[in-house]
Amino acid sequence: MDVYKLTETEEKFAEIVWNNEPIGSGDLVNLCAKEMGWKKSTTYTVLKKLCEKGIFQNKNAVVTSLLSKDQYYSKQSIRFVEDNFGGSLPKFLTAFISGRKLSKKQAEEIKRLIDEHKEGQE
Repeated sequence: MDVYKLTETEEKFAEIVWNNEPIGSGDLVNLCAKEMGWKKSTTYTVLKKLCEKGIFQNKNAVVTSLLSKDQYYSKQSIRFVEDNFGGSLPKFLTAFISGRKLSKKQAEEIKRLIDEHKEGQE
């Protein structure tokens, strides 16, 4: 699995792109100036870095994602479980629900998700 570790600032920038794509690079510069107080050069430097990481592309001055917001956060979640729970989803779930009671609806949803993702399921 590719690791897409973004800094907090890069994540904020990525959120701007994801929430506004497709976005012209000039409009992105203006939006980053307004929302982050960045100069044009800073926006283009961060954009170039995230394009090199394969998260975004800038073609014909239009910025779009190569990795969606959902895909990015899914990869971060997987990495979190791998790094903190030895890749064990049951250990993660035990820690996550420890001391809490699940509603009937939550338990049913978790069961449904487990059934959908079991090995050997078509």
